[in-house]
Amino acid sequence: MSDDAIRLVTVGRVLRGRGRLLTVLAVLGALAGLGASLVFPPRYTTSASVLLPGAWEERVLLTQAEIATSTVVTDRTAAALGWDGVDGEELRERVRAEVTDGNIIRISGTAESPGRAQRLSDELARQFVTFSARIVDDTADPTAAAGPDQLRQMVLAASRRITELADSADPGRTVESVQTRTELAKLRTELQQAVEKLDRTGSDAAGSRLVVMGPAAEPSGEAPPTRVQLIAAGAVLFFLLTVVGHLTAARVNRRLRAEPEIAAALGSGLLGGVDVPADKGAHRPEGGGARHRIRRLLGLDTPWNTPAPPAAGDEASLGIRYRRMCGRIRGLVPGARRLLLVVPDDDGIALRAARRLAEEAGGAPLLRVTEVSAEAPLVPDREDAAGVLVVLSAGSRTAAELAGVAEACADAGHDVVGVVLAGAVRTRPARSAGPPREAAAPALALDDGARGGTR
Repeated sequence: MSDDAIRLVTVGRVLRGRGRLLTVLAVLGALAGLGASLVFPPRYTTSASVLLPGAWEERVLLTQAEIATSTVVTDRTAAALGWDGVDGEELRERVRAEVTDGNIIRISGTAESPGRAQRLSDELARQFVTFSARIVDDTADPTAAAGPDQLRQMVLAASRRITELADSADPGRTVESVQTRTELAKLRTELQQAVEKLDRTGSDAAGSRLVVMGPAAEPSGEAPPTRVQLIAAGAVLFFLLTVVGHLTAARVNRRLRAEPEIAAALGSGLLGGVDVPADKGAHRPEGGGARHRIRRLLGLDTPWNTPAPPAAGDEASLGIRYRRMCGRIRGLVPGARRLLLVVPDDDGIALRAARRLAEEAGGAPLLRVTEVSAEAPLVPDREDAAGVLVVLSAGSRTAAELAGVAEACADAGHDVVGVVLAGAVRTRPARSAGPPREAAAPALALDDGARGGTR
């Protein structure tokens, strides 16, 4: 698994093997999202639009949007609202302004209630328009305001003087008088057109003031993230973290599955393998206590990445394999009265296999099952035992853990005489006929057809 690419089938195994754990953690994530929604109260957002009449360049519009959320505007808004504990600095985190199509600046405000959000947006827009108008008035030239009126009076006086000059000229008696009257009429017309343009310019300047396009609408829903979104995000986050954690653990898994590697880690030879029916909780280690009950409730007592057990024969054929293994053990240590079967205490398959081996041996030699902890193995002293036979399932232990078991056996004065691998299989229903002929033969005669180490 550590060398293979993660495929969808691997994710499917996680979902099937850890369904209860994923469900529990998703519920915990939803509760965490609910708690976050209680810590962070719901927020409401609404917007007010401000129109900038006339032709504006894009950079000028962006400048106006920055002015709308400036320190001066937010401070004046906070002073006008008079909310307890809310100053201009906090308001700057709750408001934003953006330029939209049509020379419109949309000013948005966020608050704890729809009414407060509406008041915040309206007041900010009003303060922005007021401040912008004050900037225009403060930067204007005082003489420029009186300039157009004075110029208009001067134009009117000049027009009257031109009329007087035209009337006093000799009307139509000489060519020069006609030309003079014509030039004076043209000059009077141009002056009148200049006055009209000046009037239009003044009206456009007056109309270029910013305008608030009505009050902000009262928000109808919460601003994201809402409580439902936080709950869903918490559930999805915990679910994904659990799946990713399982996939990461599978990638870095260093548990040995190859039989030569297992035998080398224990410093002994491999005797072969036996099978355990998988339909009786073969993967579940026996044990009591709250820890085991919780693991069993969450489905953590069975490995999720174990492949589907292969099909095998019926119960009678499994018994043949056990008797063959017993015969191989007798041939390995002839005359021995006692052997220790060392089994990791969290390996349910190996525990069941070791107990059945002890039953099938029939006391010759006497096989005594000893459960040890893989993290801190402790093997009983030698006494009259002829050696240790380690029983475990493939893919359940790392090389370091197996080396620790071997050291514990050596520390107790035992020699590891062999290794037996146990595996889970799917058995067929028992046959209606009697036991096969081979099953009735003595156990010692079954050694010639024993199965090898590879199952």
